[in-house]
Amino acid sequence: MGDFENKVAVVTGGAHGIGWAIADAFRREGAAVHIIDIQPGDWFVGDVSRKEDLERFAASVIEKSGHVDYLVNNALPLMKGIDDCTWEEFSYALAVGVTAPFYLTKLLMPHFALGASVINISSSRDRMSQPQTESYTAAKGGIAALTHAMSVSLAGKARVNSISPGWIDTTDSTITGPDAAQQLVGRVGKPEDIAEMALFLCSDKADFITGENICIDGGMTKLMIYHGEHGWSYVD
Repeated sequence: MGDFENKVAVVTGGAHGIGWAIADAFRREGAAVHIIDIQPGDWFVGDVSRKEDLERFAASVIEKSGHVDYLVNNALPLMKGIDDCTWEEFSYALAVGVTAPFYLTKLLMPHFALGASVINISSSRDRMSQPQTESYTAAKGGIAALTHAMSVSLAGKARVNSISPGWIDTTDSTITGPDAAQQLVGRVGKPEDIAEMALFLCSDKADFITGENICIDGGMTKLMIYHGEHGWSYVD
């Protein structure tokens, strides 16, 4: 406890899942945490796709805390595929997944404390895909690229890194059988796996790391799959 005492953390999409785990981890370590989420609750309720909501949220954070040490851009984009996704839906996914992280960082940047850190939550889908996931995949690929661009522009102001989670179970259940066995580590991920990396990247122990995308996926993106090998078979 106390590693982040008197620090201020901002988390978007912090009402559930990975965002909640990250916010909770910061709280346990002594930080004051500001959350924005579209779901009703005891936090700033707002839609990060809306410029006005981001501006009001940023103003609220600064009014209450005066500065920001850590910004975690986590809000979840819409996932729809090329068959059914409309212009409006695709634009909304990019607004949540790319534009909002850019603009909220821009708004809070003048108030970053010394040693500030920005964490963007991408996805292992920034490098691999399933059918009919274009809106989500484009947003996650966009924020991964935005990360290294911002790390250069914010040099001297903040370190900027991204985390690409793989399969993370946010239901608090225990997943067994093939779904767990196919992971190289033998289990499906938990939100806490991502929260621990977020804390590390925000800590002084990571002060030589910036512009990086760290994939936390149980090794799934490293496994080469061929029909007939290692128990895998292709079914058309």
